[in-house]
Amino acid sequence: MKNPVRILGEHTIETVKSMGRIFLFLLDALIIMFVPPFKFYRFLKQVSFIGAKSLTVIVLTGAFAGMVLALQLYYTLRKFGADAMLGPAIAISLIRELGPVLAALMITGRAGSAITAEIGIMRISEQIDALASMALNPFRYLVVPKIAASIVVFPLLSAIFDVVGIFGGYAVAVKMLGIGSGTYFSQMEQFVLMEDVLTGIYKSICFGLIVSWVCCYKGYTTDESGYGAEGVSKATTEAVVMSSILILVSDYLLGAFLL
Repeated sequence: MKNPVRILGEHTIETVKSMGRIFLFLLDALIIMFVPPFKFYRFLKQVSFIGAKSLTVIVLTGAFAGMVLALQLYYTLRKFGADAMLGPAIAISLIRELGPVLAALMITGRAGSAITAEIGIMRISEQIDALASMALNPFRYLVVPKIAASIVVFPLLSAIFDVVGIFGGYAVAVKMLGIGSGTYFSQMEQFVLMEDVLTGIYKSICFGLIVSWVCCYKGYTTDESGYGAEGVSKATTEAVVMSSILILVSDYLLGAFLL
């Protein structure tokens, strides 16, 4: 039977090594990103896959998030006689917090899992090794376009989420709860500041980097999780779970720092 201290030490060393490999993976990708040639066509293809094909889920999630937020905030604000503040409360909540986070989680479930599975299948079928044998850098073809596209697309999808959510809240607040249309938007214009918008943008960029980085890494190292279909499924699950946790952790850290 092993010494518990030794077991703890081995797990700690392995965790540190794993974190080092993950950060070196990101460092290699960022270095290659700024070294020409840049695969612009593959970048546009990833923008279409991660961005355009995620619009449906983003619009639906944003609309119902705004509607639910309007109902819950109205119930709370009515107790304090602050019904008129419903508009800015919805806008600030979506722009600073819920928009970037929920959009990132939805994209992780739809596109992040697909990215991991795609690269993972290429790994177990030795397509990545074939690229390397032809003196083609797999990072330049597989990883860099996905990271670059995510950094660009996440803020745009988050902005769409915010706008749709605000109008979803409008539909509930004005059409159902009787809040004045002018009150809803005029108060919003007064209380929503540019720093709120910038906070949401910074968070979205960070989330885009995290999701693409983790999903690409898990797919690229699928053979470490196991070979064949089981390895791909395990890597995909780990990528989605790790990305979701890191989104929430980094959301708190960024929120605390930007405040």
